[in-house]
Amino acid sequence: MSRILVVDDNAGLADVVRRVLERDGHEVRVATSGLEGARRYREQAADLAIHMPEMDGLELLVLFRTLAPGMPVIVMSGGVQTGGLNLLGDARLLGAFATLAKPFSVDELRGAVGRALLPDPWAGTG
Repeated sequence: MSRILVVDDNAGLADVVRRVLERDGHEVRVATSGLEGARRYREQAADLAIHMPEMDGLELLVLFRTLAPGMPVIVMSGGVQTGGLNLLGDARLLGAFATLAKPFSVDELRGAVGRALLPDPWAGTG
């Protein structure tokens, strides 16, 4: 069983993601803000983080990459382009393991999570 931290200010979406991943046997914690997500990670490390960058820009991704460089982070966003930012593209440049454009399917979520939780998820991504 893997520990997964889901950070999203949309409680409904976070709950759906939590339920899907718990059904797959994972232990899932949910945070509704970047600050809460960082606090929850510091209280108990996770094997994987899934978060939405709009709530705190891409700062949470950078924080996770600093706190746990080897931990895969999946970034999900409904606003692929926000102002002058390409959030999903920028997330990849900042070290996101994978990105999911909302709306995404349960199969897309499970596929990204499955790849991220492989014994050596970073092999072949460079």
